[in-house]
Amino acid sequence: MPQTSLDGPSTATAPRPPSTAASPRHRWLILAVIGVAQLMVVLDGTIVNIALPSAQKDLGFSDGNRQWVVTAYALAFGSLLLLGGRIADLFGRKMTFLVGLVGFAGASALGGAATSFEMLVAARVGQGLFGALLAPAAMSLLTTTFTDPRERAKAFGVYGAIAGAGGAIGLLLGGVLTEHLDWRWTLYVNLVFAGVAVLGGALLLRRTARDRTTSLDIPGAILVGGGLFSLVYGFANAESHDWSSPQTWGWLVAGAVLLAVFTVWQTKSSHALLPLRVLLDRNRGASFVSVLISGAGMFGVFLFLTYYLQQSLGYTPIETGLAFLPMTGALVISSSLATSVLIPRVGPKPVVPLGMGLAAVGMLWMTALDQHSSYVTDILPTLVVMGFGLGLVMPPGMSLAVTGVDAEHSGVASATVNAMLQVGGSIGTALLNTLATSAATDYLAGKNPRDPAVQAQAGLEAYSTAYWWSAVFFGAGLVVSVLLYRRGVSEQNADAAPVVHM
Repeated sequence: MPQTSLDGPSTATAPRPPSTAASPRHRWLILAVIGVAQLMVVLDGTIVNIALPSAQKDLGFSDGNRQWVVTAYALAFGSLLLLGGRIADLFGRKMTFLVGLVGFAGASALGGAATSFEMLVAARVGQGLFGALLAPAAMSLLTTTFTDPRERAKAFGVYGAIAGAGGAIGLLLGGVLTEHLDWRWTLYVNLVFAGVAVLGGALLLRRTARDRTTSLDIPGAILVGGGLFSLVYGFANAESHDWSSPQTWGWLVAGAVLLAVFTVWQTKSSHALLPLRVLLDRNRGASFVSVLISGAGMFGVFLFLTYYLQQSLGYTPIETGLAFLPMTGALVISSSLATSVLIPRVGPKPVVPLGMGLAAVGMLWMTALDQHSSYVTDILPTLVVMGFGLGLVMPPGMSLAVTGVDAEHSGVASATVNAMLQVGGSIGTALLNTLATSAATDYLAGKNPRDPAVQAQAGLEAYSTAYWWSAVFFGAGLVVSVLLYRRGVSEQNADAAPVVHM
């Protein structure tokens, strides 16, 4: 999900880049190039989910390992976003943008050609790594290309619309490609997007001067990346090693220690990756936590409901993609209502907790789904409730994360909240998959695992467990948002850059 850059004050004070002096037609062509790159990154957040059951059948990896296809991308992307913004400052935005595109395309080609589970996961890590270079550079280029306030507002509106629609397009495109071609084309299709963007970027973009006042916080990047990886890996190991195993709690403890050291280091580093003052505002902190929790629950919905629809109900990939569209529509409606009507009038305290509560209700409702559930009477209502709930949480949370932030720190605040979404999804997917797999194993104990009816019920037990725990996540989010958000309406700093997210 596309992030603002971390240019900080350099974008406000640097000489006007050559591209901003171009004709209006030139600027809008640059927007089109950046929009294609944005669409590619957004699509990748959902397109692979639809193809995952087919990929699992083809490559033969276990239910316990399937979550790594989702988690590997989100973890690499989320944990490296802050560093990616600094690299764009240090080495130039055009160069970083093009390197990110080429690298993303190469990793996608590797994933499409994967002959093993390990090769596919390695490719997903590569996609996340180069996506973390691409997304901040794209946002920075957009900011420096459109300097007129009215034009910039239009440009960000287009960019945001692509971000909002990209997820739904990914679900449909993933279904079409998987059903009519092969699951591998959900990765190969990125070569088309990247090729168009590379050609346009090479022709239209101009080199920008390096910000020589910026340095890479390498120790900070290693600490936060290692800490986040350790946490996710620890949760994932619980499925195969149990919670009492050092392979589980050892990694969890290591992750906590590394993140604690990272926090201390940020108070001492002269070029901090994440200045801690960005986290200290109460509403901003509440938004970070709300997005983290929502990401954990939301990613679980896409993963497990996709498997339920295809494996339990026999939906085709295209039918699965279409099934999710009402949730996307409800999310768009409620997010527009929340950001344009409710938040400006009553503030976040009643709105975000309401969204958390609706999402929790939707997840609890899903626990009743079985092999005979009807889409119209059983599945559709849960998706609509979930969509309305997420729309009251995610867009307001993302927006409030940069409310009141000065221009110097608006980029890092935006990148942080987007990283929270990705990391929350990584941890949630790993934890939910562990709990779901354990539930299926427990159900199969003492039964004939070769009996199709037993296998089908074991799958339902796994999905139901994931839905229950997702409901717990959203319930915790309700409590946290009620306690942390301040009453009243927050004031937006006029100098703060807009936040765009997936």
